[in-house]
Amino acid sequence: MKNASLPRRRFDVQKWSSNLARNWALRVPAIRRLYESRNAIDVELHSLIARLETSATPEAASPFFHYNASFDPIEVIRRHAASGLQARQGYVTNFLGVVIDPKIYPSSLSGLAGQIDKIPIPRNWHADIAEWGAALRAVDLACDTFTVIELGCGWGCWMNSTGVAAKRKGLNVHLIGVEGDRGHLAFARETCESNGFHGSAVTLIHGIAAGQAGTALFPRQDVPGTEWGSQPIFNAGVAERLKAVKSGKYDELPMVSLAEIVAPHSRIDLLHIDIQGGEADLISTCLPTIAEKVAYLVIGTHSRQIEGRLFETLLQAGWQLEIERPALLRLGMAPIVHIDGVQGWRNPKLLP
Repeated sequence: MKNASLPRRRFDVQKWSSNLARNWALRVPAIRRLYESRNAIDVELHSLIARLETSATPEAASPFFHYNASFDPIEVIRRHAASGLQARQGYVTNFLGVVIDPKIYPSSLSGLAGQIDKIPIPRNWHADIAEWGAALRAVDLACDTFTVIELGCGWGCWMNSTGVAAKRKGLNVHLIGVEGDRGHLAFARETCESNGFHGSAVTLIHGIAAGQAGTALFPRQDVPGTEWGSQPIFNAGVAERLKAVKSGKYDELPMVSLAEIVAPHSRIDLLHIDIQGGEADLISTCLPTIAEKVAYLVIGTHSRQIEGRLFETLLQAGWQLEIERPALLRLGMAPIVHIDGVQGWRNPKLLP
C-alpha cells in the first residue's frame, strides 16, 4: 500500500524574514561586545603565549609577568627588537642594538663583552616587560620628532634605548639627561657617543631634578657603577652643607627645576622619572608643566605609598594609566621594596 502524500507546508517568507531580523537583533549586542573586547583578548593571548613559551624555565612563574596594561607590551617589545644584530667588540649589545660598556654595570655585565643580550621577556639585567613596554610605547606614539628627558639618568639607559628605537623609526631625536653622580653622568655621555648621539642631539645636566630651584647634597662614589641607589639630601643648612662637602663624601649640586629643563622644548614625548623616592613630590609640584608639555610619563616607583599618591594625583588630573607593575616587596618586620615598581601614563591632552 502506498503511503499517503504528506501535506506541503506553505513557506511564509514574511514570517521567516521577521524571525531572522529578530534573531540578528538579539545577536548584534553580543557581536558588538566581542568586537570591542578583541584588543583585550589580544593582550591576554600574547601574555599567555609568552608564559607558555617560557613554561620550561624557572622564570615561568616570574612576578614580572604580573603587570596590568591596556596595550600589549610583549608585542611592542618584540616589534622593536632589532633583527640581524652584530655583536660589537668590547660592548654588550641589547635587543634594540644599543651598545653598553660593561664597566658601567660590572655586577651584571662583567664577562659579557662582545655578546648580544636577550630580549627582556620577562626581564633582562636592567628592566622588565612593564618598563620596556612603557618606554617603547612612547616611541610608538611619537611623530616626526622624539624628545626624551630622563631624570636620574644614570648611564642613560632610557635615553639611549628609546633614542635608538626612535631613530630607527625615522624620527629626529633629542636626548636630555639629568644626573647627580659625576661618574654616572660621564657614563651617560660615553654611551650616547657610542650609540651615535652627538653635539646638539644630547643635553646632559649635572644636578638634581626638582620641583623648584635650590641646592642639594649628593653622595660621591669612589668607583662609579658600584652604587645606583644614591639619594640626594634636600634642605640642609649652610653648616651641614659645608661640613658634608669638606668631608669629600658629598657634592653640593644645583636643584634644577623641571620647568627650566622643559622650557626650550614645545613637546616632550617621554619623561622618564627615577629619582629614588622623590617621584610623587615632583609630579605633584610640577603637574601644570607636565600637563602642558609631556605626552608620556614612565615612572619608577619606590614604594606602594608613592604609587598610591601618583594614582590620586594623575587620575584626578585626567591622565590615563596604560601600564603598571607594583613595587615588589620582601616581608619581614616591615615590608621592604627589593624591586622598584613602574607606571606608564598617557596625557590625553597631547595624545587624544
